[in-house]
Parts: sequence; C-alpha cells; structure tokens
Amino acid sequence: MECGGSPPLFLLLQSPLLAQLYLLCFLLFLYILYFLNFLYSFLSMTLSSRLRFLWLTLAVVFLDRATKAWIESRPADHFPHPVIRDFFNLVDSRNPGIAFSFLAGLSSPALRVILICGSLIIIAVITWLLVASRGIRAANAAGLALLLGGATGNVTDRILHGAVTDFLEVYLHFLPWQTFNPWPAFNVADSAITIGAALILLDILLGRHPEMPKSGLRRQ
Repeated sequence: MECGGSPPLFLLLQSPLLAQLYLLCFLLFLYILYFLNFLYSFLSMTLSSRLRFLWLTLAVVFLDRATKAWIESRPADHFPHPVIRDFFNLVDSRNPGIAFSFLAGLSSPALRVILICGSLIIIAVITWLLVASRGIRAANAAGLALLLGGATGNVTDRILHGAVTDFLEVYLHFLPWQTFNPWPAFNVADSAITIGAALILLDILLGRHPEMPKSGLRRQ
C-alpha cells in the first residue's frame, strides 16, 4: 500500500540544481562534523575510542540508502512481497510523516519543511554530543551513532523525494490490537533510531554512575 506524498522540496524551489546543491552542502557539513570529531579526539586522546562508532553511523546510512534504492527500483506489482507468510512482508510505501508511518496521512509543504529543519537540528545536537561529551560510555556512544545514522538516512529521503521510503512490514500476532497487525511500515533508519534510543535509555537506567564521596563524621 502506498501513501502519496506532496511534491519534493526541490519542486517547490523550482530548481532541481539548487536542491542538489543544498543536499551536497548538507552532506559536506556532516562530513566536516565527522572530521572535527576525529580531530578533537586525536588532540585530546581521551575520546579516541568514540571514532569507531562513526563507522556505525556510516554503515547505517549506507545500508538504509542501499535498501531503499533497491525497493524504489522494483516494479509496483512486485509488492507486497511475502518473505515469511503472515509475519513479514516487503512493501513499497511513501511516508511524508515521521518514523513508523506516524503522521503519514498528513502531507503539506509546511510539514515537510518543519520535519527537515527539525531533523537537521537533531543531527547537529547528536553530533555535538558525540564530539563534546566527556566520560561517555560505549552503550551511550553507540546509541548516539545509531540515532545519527537513522536521522541522516531519513532526512536525505525528505530532501530528495519529499517523503521517506518505508518497506518493512511485520505482524505482531501476540498483540490483541488490530492496529499493530501489521505494524506500521518502517525502514533501516527507523530501526537504527529505535535501537539507538533503547541503548541510551538502558545506559541511563542500568549503567554504573560514579558515586559521590561521602563526608565522614568528625571524631570527637
């Protein structure tokens, strides 16, 4: 089932070349941030362990874009394609809303601009947290890297196509509510965002935090 989206952002700008220039500038800005993270880590020598998590971000972006490109290249009559019958299907859906097809029924230029700007702000904040935060634990850094990759993958779709390509559809038969059968369609970027948020939450709830020194009582 395919959700119709409004025209891509570059149609509103009336200049495909200008839209491509904006995308290239955004990608250049992102890689500059990656380089700054590398430089900062190299100079401080205390954050160098975070560098490996940037490969996780790049892997998510590459896998997300590659899978979406494959789905977009398939003919429309190829979908829905059952992988595991009554449990897992491949679909071709366009979502102008946010993750897991939320707000998919709403499609307007204003919503698209808001989502793109919001995504860019979130990407900048996550990158800053990866670069500047001290004493960050591995689970937290991995979660931020997954969030960064997922947000980058989806905002690229919004800039290029005006909507995000969703293609994974699962049925959760153990849940009694029809709303979750099937679960709203999602993609690799959505999965990375969900796993990243879960890692950060688990790290906050279960991670070891340094204890404050206890002041001893003076002996009389």
